Amino acid sequence: MNKLVFANLIHRPLRSFISVVAIAIEVVMILSVVAIFLGQLDGQKIRTNGIGADIIVRPANASFINAVGGAPVPAKNAAAFLRLPHVTVAAPVIQNFSLNPAPEIIYGIDYPSYNALRPFVFIAGGPFQGPDDVIVDDVFIQSGKTRPYQVGDTIKIVNHPFRICGIVESGKGGRKMVPIDTLGDLIGSPGKASVFFLKADSQDNLDLIRQEIAATPGLSDYQVQTMHEWMSLMTPDHIPGFNIALDVVTVIATLVGFLVIFLSMYTAVLERTREIGILKAMGASKFAIVGMILRESALMALVGVALGLGGILALHTALAHLYPQLFFEITRLWVLKASLIAVVGTVFGAVYPAWMAAAKDPIDALAYE
Repeated sequence: MNKLVFANLIHRPLRSFISVVAIAIEVVMILSVVAIFLGQLDGQKIRTNGIGADIIVRPANASFINAVGGAPVPAKNAAAFLRLPHVTVAAPVIQNFSLNPAPEIIYGIDYPSYNALRPFVFIAGGPFQGPDDVIVDDVFIQSGKTRPYQVGDTIKIVNHPFRICGIVESGKGGRKMVPIDTLGDLIGSPGKASVFFLKADSQDNLDLIRQEIAATPGLSDYQVQTMHEWMSLMTPDHIPGFNIALDVVTVIATLVGFLVIFLSMYTAVLERTREIGILKAMGASKFAIVGMILRESALMALVGVALGLGGILALHTALAHLYPQLFFEITRLWVLKASLIAVVGTVFGAVYPAWMAAAKDPIDALAYE
């Protein structure tokens, strides 16, 4: 029976190939969307954690998601935070979400205080020399169209030309960092900030700093989170629509694989009516016929999953070359999930055709023309 399974698949190579490719596309579709979503989320966590702050302070009505909420509070409030007994650094920052030329978060920073949180590691160039300078990281420079960006090159940010004054190691928040005053003027929020990053004199005093902020007039309404608390919120369960989007993509991909296998096996059963009649006339049971059809489907599923995993690795390599700023995170858990979804969906898609084949009367099947 196993030889017959392989023979049936080889005898109809085009149909088998299309079915396998459909299953592979299902796997690639699920894993690619998940990899982009999780990659952007984890990339943001890594870069924010690399800033070197112990506490993040936001306005009362601000979202915990970076760059959501604009720059609504005075940047000079950093001085008030700095006067608190256990705060050693207070850095005001504007996080501005930009869609031009691609979705990204632009950081407007006060260089002395931001650098004091954790010093920049310069690969080339140095700090701001003027209001129209920008510091970029070593990942961004690879996105140059003809060559990697270099110190002295001009790039546009918020439709304004900036000169690259320094290139730093990635992991310090934004990939592009400009003077906070310049970004504030460009977005119509001069002298404002969207978040304050604080550094404590000791990790043991984080709760004391929270209490001090709550007890200080004018600061008591601010949202205060330790970096650990902020990191714990940056999960799919806390991002609006994140899990819904993943579920929708997963369901669509599963339906595609299910329908392709259903149609493939259904037509295969119709074409093999006489073959099935001969098998039943020779004593093959219903379960043997069902098992043969399901084994064919399972074999196509396994080949399709393998092809899909190879495709997602190739896609990862291509995206890393074409879009170095894009985090593309392939996790073992989702590889397992996508593989199981593809296999289970494929087998279920073949259940009805298999049962239809098993239910055929051998007399009618042998008389089929």
